[in-house]
Amino acid sequence: MKKKVLAVMLVMAMGMGLVACGGQKDEKKEDTKTEAPAETKKDEAEDTKKDEVKDKGKLMMATTTSTEDTGLLDYLKPLFKEDTGWDLEWNAVGTGEALKMGENGDVDVVLVHAKSSEEEFIGNGYGVERFPVMYNDFVVIGPKEPIAKTDDINAVFTQIINDQLPFVSRGDDSGTDKKEKKIWTELNLDPSADPNYVESGQGMGATITMADEQKAYCLTDRGTWLKQSKDATLKSELDIVCEGDKNLLNQYGVIAVNPEKYPELNNEGANDFIEWICSDKVQKLIGEYGIDEYGQALFTPNAGTDS
Repeated sequence: MKKKVLAVMLVMAMGMGLVACGGQKDEKKEDTKTEAPAETKKDEAEDTKKDEVKDKGKLMMATTTSTEDTGLLDYLKPLFKEDTGWDLEWNAVGTGEALKMGENGDVDVVLVHAKSSEEEFIGNGYGVERFPVMYNDFVVIGPKEPIAKTDDINAVFTQIINDQLPFVSRGDDSGTDKKEKKIWTELNLDPSADPNYVESGQGMGATITMADEQKAYCLTDRGTWLKQSKDATLKSELDIVCEGDKNLLNQYGVIAVNPEKYPELNNEGANDFIEWICSDKVQKLIGEYGIDEYGQALFTPNAGTDS
């Protein structure tokens, strides 16, 4: 009897041991199932790293109104953040004011379009180095009569003065204003001799609107004109009356503000922006910007040139 009881107990003990072993194997198997594959861990690590890159802080830029009015900066901003982690913010003003902001150490980088003023900015120690980024051209817009369409800017400006035609100038020391004033000077003409010559003191978009209201002529960059004329709710009565003159090239350059003058500035972000906007990838994007919507690019990239 004792032997039978002992045998039964032995069988029961072996059964419990097998169940326990099976449970341990199942637990081990279960643990193996819940562990993430190596590739998943790698992807998660890369996502974490990517998230860290997206939060480097703010980069402040002073730029001309045309880069904002054309929508180019709104297009580039999220791409720059995604690629570098910097959050680009800007003040869109005339080139003269943008450079003044750089001189005062109010911004980290400037993107403007008046080469002689940019070189002076660097020569005075406020900027580090100038890099060409892109260009478009200036055009004269206005009523189709009495000025016949031409590629001769000197003939157009001379007729405006001689016939005392209405002309709206930006008058804000912007790159466009500097170009206009330079043409008058080279022609030895005084625009104030024209009683119908007025200054808007505003950006390019507002100046175009004012010229349209007054049926006047004005000098504008092509990019802003294309965007504004396409997006306008009311059809403009103005058209391009002068384009193609070699004197109407509109070159843009980017410059980091000198950190030796202002050590607290974000020079790292400024250099990252310069490298990024001059890269082949972004230059290609700039060259394609506007084609689908306006039928032609608003800017032509030319980083790496001496323009």
